[in-house]
Amino acid sequence: MKRPIFIRQLIATVIFLLISASVPVGAAIRLPDIIGPHMVLQQQSDALLWGWATPGARITVSPGWLRKPLSVRTGPDGRWELRVPTPAASTKPYTIRFTGDGSRLAIDDVLIGEVWFCTGQSNMEMPLHGYLNQPVENAAEAIASASRYPMIRVAMVEKAAAETVQDIVASTWLPATPANAYDFSALAYFFARELTDMLDVPVGIIDCSYQGTKIETWMSAERLAGYADIDLAKERTASIPDFWHRSNLMYNAMLHPLEGYTIRGFLWYQGCSNLGQEQYAERQRDFVEDLRKQWGDSTLPFLFVELAPYGYGDPDGDIAARFRETQHHAAEIIPHSAIVCTSDLIYPYEVVDIHPTRKHEVAQRLAWLAGDMAYGIAGLPVEYPRFDEMTVEDDCAKLTFTGAPWGLTPHDDMQGFEVAGSDGVFYPAKAYIPFRALHVVLERPEGVDRIKSARYNFKNFAVGNVHNLIGLPLVPFRTDK
Repeated sequence: MKRPIFIRQLIATVIFLLISASVPVGAAIRLPDIIGPHMVLQQQSDALLWGWATPGARITVSPGWLRKPLSVRTGPDGRWELRVPTPAASTKPYTIRFTGDGSRLAIDDVLIGEVWFCTGQSNMEMPLHGYLNQPVENAAEAIASASRYPMIRVAMVEKAAAETVQDIVASTWLPATPANAYDFSALAYFFARELTDMLDVPVGIIDCSYQGTKIETWMSAERLAGYADIDLAKERTASIPDFWHRSNLMYNAMLHPLEGYTIRGFLWYQGCSNLGQEQYAERQRDFVEDLRKQWGDSTLPFLFVELAPYGYGDPDGDIAARFRETQHHAAEIIPHSAIVCTSDLIYPYEVVDIHPTRKHEVAQRLAWLAGDMAYGIAGLPVEYPRFDEMTVEDDCAKLTFTGAPWGLTPHDDMQGFEVAGSDGVFYPAKAYIPFRALHVVLERPEGVDRIKSARYNFKNFAVGNVHNLIGLPLVPFRTDK
């Protein structure tokens, strides 16, 4: 019988204490859980390591790849930290030894590679084994073949909430095996697989996600103090049934304890709990600005996924479409960021499933963005077709697009286009591509006096079928905003 994840984490911790560490009684060196066996350190960086000991004690760190040890003294609060230069990525496992203050510690099976920090709500958290009656497509194959990817390591950060800033959060690095992969974030694991195949280096994933959380839940009290609609003191005393909607809690308990662990970039999949929030783009910009400040790098890539298609109470409504529009605006105003469009990665029956099953393809698109932005790999499919301009002639509208230099597909039976006249009421429109043309023609349907505006898939839930010729979907749009 498969043990619950918390039991397996406890067992791993006990094994580490018994086998990997040799600590005398009363020893003072303590490490955060994120620095432990099986971890991956960012290659060719000055990777941050830290811990605690007696104030003023000298701590010596001996990484297996360095000829000489490094040393540092703890501060008045007992905390110490130092930067360790790391070599190029390698499958060779290393040991890091820590000595000082009357104690010795050894962390084994440390790999050097690429590290990504994954956070957000349930669509990021969703494990390979799925949620209740909501599966992950190709999960069985991914779980069964996990041992083919021993270079992938996932740090499972325990879900927690706190009203004050914490220094440690329970987390355990786990190598990819069928038993472990069962509980891995599907999106994060598929991303790691794609990145491993692309770069042929070890990949470490820090999974720091919590279902149902708002973006404000992951933000610092200092940042939140500048928002007129946020009152932390009031929230602390209010009766909010879903505590994961309270601001700042997961920042304190889950994010802050991991700040500074050296990474290549961030992945973010969140939005459902902020649906309808007009200032979301600006708030996400503030969130990313704080993340980069906390990690000490203003250029860290921030790659995210647009809001999942779902009924949201009215499949034909547009509150979710407007929110996705806001997210695409966020990608425009946040430097070194990019967004994945997923309007085509759903099945019609998923109108009642807020967790789409096709996580692998979403992860592929994230990995392509990472390859382009973080690793400079030319030629990757990262440019989505987007609406450019509309002109109206007689009973037709002519639409042109960017990101589709060779046109769009299919050339006929394009689904999801609608037009409206002077009354603003939208009707489905026949859409097609004329012979050897690059533009799309929309015909005026009965009920529309003259085409004034057009839109594509601009609904809470709609399955898109229009792509450029390398398979990326047309980003839903409206011309009347």
